[in-house]
Amino acid sequence: MKKTLSTVILTLVVVSSLFFSCQSKSNNTKKTEKVVEGHKENTWNPEELELIALVEKLLFAVGNSDFQTLESIVSDKANLASAIIRDGASKNSVITIREYFESQKNRERKPFYEPVDEYKILINKSQIAFVWADATLHKYGVPRTNNIDNFTLIKEDGEWKFINISFTNTALPEELQKFDIEIFAKSYAQVWCSQRPNFVSSFFSEDGVLQINEGEPAEGTEAITNVAKGFMDAFPDMVVSMDSLITKSEKTRFYWTLTGTNKGTNGTGNKVNISGFEEWTLNDDGLIQESKGYFDEKEYQRQLEFETDK
Repeated sequence: MKKTLSTVILTLVVVSSLFFSCQSKSNNTKKTEKVVEGHKENTWNPEELELIALVEKLLFAVGNSDFQTLESIVSDKANLASAIIRDGASKNSVITIREYFESQKNRERKPFYEPVDEYKILINKSQIAFVWADATLHKYGVPRTNNIDNFTLIKEDGEWKFINISFTNTALPEELQKFDIEIFAKSYAQVWCSQRPNFVSSFFSEDGVLQINEGEPAEGTEAITNVAKGFMDAFPDMVVSMDSLITKSEKTRFYWTLTGTNKGTNGTGNKVNISGFEEWTLNDDGLIQESKGYFDEKEYQRQLEFETDK
C-alpha cells in the first residue's frame, strides 16, 4: 500500500438536488487557504464551488457504479479508507483505488443516492484541498446510513484529482429510516444517467409496468430494463433531471427533462432536449407498480432529425 500525501478525506454521497450534471466546470482564479463551513450557495467562492461540483460528480458516479467517470477524476495513486460502524464496533479497511476497482468488476451492485448536508473545505495555495462532507446514503428513497466523507485532492496537470478518499459509515436508527418520495424521485432520475438499465428497473416491483405515451406496456423488470436500455443505447451521454414532483391522492407525477446526443447505432448525432412526466402508482414496498410516461413524440422526432436549438 503506497502512502500518498496527506490526511483528511471525504465523501461518498451522491449528488445533491438534481440538476444532475455529470461534469464540473473549472475555475482556478482565487488562491486561498481557509476553512469554510456551510452549504448555502452564496457562501462559496468559485474555487470552492469547483471542488463541491467535483465531489458531487464523484458521489453521483459511485452511486451509479460509473467506474469510467471515477477513473477520470481519481488519481491512480489514490487510497480508499473506510470504517464501517455497527453496534459500536468498527470494521476498518485501507486499499488502493486500483484494488477497489478490481474488487467491483464482477460484483452485483445496486444504486444508491448520497446527498451532502454540510461541507467544510480547506484549500492550500490552490494546489492541495481537503473536503469534509456530512452525507446520508439512501436506497430507494429510504435513508440507511450516515456517511462522514473526507477527500484529499491535489492538482495534477492543472486539474483537481482525488488522491485520498475515506469515510465512516454508520447505520441510522430504524425510526429514522422512513421512505421519502422526493429522495426516491431524485434517485430514480440519477439512475437514468447511469448507463445501467437494470438500475432503472430495480425501482419497479417485479411485476411492475412502464408505458410510454401510447406504446405497448413493458411488464416486468426484464421488459422495463429493455426499455431503459433502448434510451441509454441511443443516448450514451444521456442526463435525466427531475424538474418537479406532484403527489395527489395515490398518484405521483415525476416531471423530468432528458438531454443527450443521439450517438448510438444508426443515430443522427443530433442533440435532444425534451421534457415530460411519469405518473406513478407505488406499491406498499415503496416501489413503482405502474408508471405511465408522456412526452411530445413529434417534437422528439423533430429534434432527432433536425437537432434542438436549446
